[in-house]
Amino acid sequence: MDVRLTSEQRQLRDAASKLADDLGPSAVSDLDDESRIARLEKVVDSTGWRDLRSDGASAVEVAIVAEEFGRGLVDVPFLGPVLADDVLRHLNDGPHRLTAVVGAGAIDARGFDKGVVLDGNTVSTIDLGTTHDGVDLTRLRSDVNGEPTAVGDLTAEQVERNLALALVATTADLVGSARGAHAAAVEYAKLREQYGATIGSYQAVAHLLAEGLALIEGSISVLRHAAWAVDELPTDEALQAGRIAKLYCARTARTICETSIQVHGGIGNTWECVVHVFLRRALTSTELFPVSLEEIQIGLS
Repeated sequence: MDVRLTSEQRQLRDAASKLADDLGPSAVSDLDDESRIARLEKVVDSTGWRDLRSDGASAVEVAIVAEEFGRGLVDVPFLGPVLADDVLRHLNDGPHRLTAVVGAGAIDARGFDKGVVLDGNTVSTIDLGTTHDGVDLTRLRSDVNGEPTAVGDLTAEQVERNLALALVATTADLVGSARGAHAAAVEYAKLREQYGATIGSYQAVAHLLAEGLALIEGSISVLRHAAWAVDELPTDEALQAGRIAKLYCARTARTICETSIQVHGGIGNTWECVVHVFLRRALTSTELFPVSLEEIQIGLS
């Protein structure tokens, strides 16, 4: 395995990063800016990134976009549509204008009126109801409406690789959320002064931020391996890699988000501080395709 990104993958990362920086919310108040959301939706739709899998992209490339969108709190659908596309590419050609349904509803439903249900090996489509807010302020959910319509069946291997991709995509979102929260804490530590010095100059704060950076570097490594495994390893090994990455990165993301709130001090516990949006997103991604320690059967703690 070569963990280095190709030149095309670096270009994809840079494009996703620029989009997130330019049109993603930079403050909590931006989450209600419908004009910004409409512009963001238009650009994301034009990129074709929601159909990456049917266009022949690897899971590594899906993870690259998911990570940058998590870092920038991109609040238009990507995760749900790209997972739906991965299912439907085995049955028909794209583009696929549907989002994934997990459990009782669609996980990423803004602007979508139909979802894809994977029940065992059977693929069905289903109408979606009205979108509503959840814990994650950047992704709207929707309940299903009516009965599913079967459209085809997948093989057992295709189902397992879709689950491996789901683990990787949500893990990438966790890594991105951790990076975004950490960056916010670093910037705040450079500006906030106490006793005539920036708080980042004090060891207690500097060590917290350094530990967070070390956790992020470890998360990136385990994510890259899991993303590569989706397409390159047998399904049981790909799932094992995905579960390990999800468990490690979920704990890392929560730690870093909570540390960022701590570094922000009193303001970190207010609605106006954007860090709680990262934490909300991380907690939601953790609960999507959750993994328990018992599932990986090795002694992580």
